[in-house]
Amino acid sequence: MGQWWKRRQARRLGQSAEAQACAELQARGWQVIERNYRVRGGEIDLIMRDGDGTLVFVEVRARSHAAYGGAVGSVDATKRRRIVLAARHYLARLPEEPVCRFDVVTLQAGEMDWLPGAFAAEE
Repeated sequence: MGQWWKRRQARRLGQSAEAQACAELQARGWQVIERNYRVRGGEIDLIMRDGDGTLVFVEVRARSHAAYGGAVGSVDATKRRRIVLAARHYLARLPEEPVCRFDVVTLQAGEMDWLPGAFAAEE
């Protein structure tokens, strides 16, 4: 298998994980605001509003196994900075800044785990 095949499979895994996470959060009553919000230097997988009105920036990570820290370990300091950069860009467009937080949803070996408030913008 070539590198292109591995990248293709990883992209499919990521897209499937995002769809599963989005469906799970919508089942909890959350509203989708944006999907795959991109700016130069950062991206947010899902921007959603939870049941109490909080704006939630959701990072979705999928791994087939736990090697190298697994799905949670892949949200390192660099990844968090990129998510925060994109979130600040998104918030700058709004007339006033709402209450917001950063969640991480991981899918690893078929198990979904939701980590509300996984990190803060100030980290």
